Amino acid sequence: QGYKVLSAFSPAEALRLAGENAGEISLLMTDVIMPEMNGQELSKSILSINPGIKVLFISGYTADVIAKQGIIPEGVHFIQKPFTMQELAAKVREVLGSSHI
Repeated sequence: QGYKVLSAFSPAEALRLAGENAGEISLLMTDVIMPEMNGQELSKSILSINPGIKVLFISGYTADVIAKQGIIPEGVHFIQKPFTMQELAAKVREVLGSSHI
């Protein structure tokens, strides 16, 4: 889709990459439920490094189930698994806005 992607296999690695690339990352895509820390905790930590970053949460659970359990706040950017590449690309464009297309 033309985006430069940095992938991390753990929240600790994501935090390291965010620190090394502070100000250069436009979007954090994170699963909601992960070992070590959840997606909400990771996004808060990365937002402290890069306050302008957009966040897209991903989960196999529905958004309303996750919001009702307080795992992520209502109204955040969210895509439910499974999704197609086309659905993901559309969601990324939506989150980033037209200035990043």
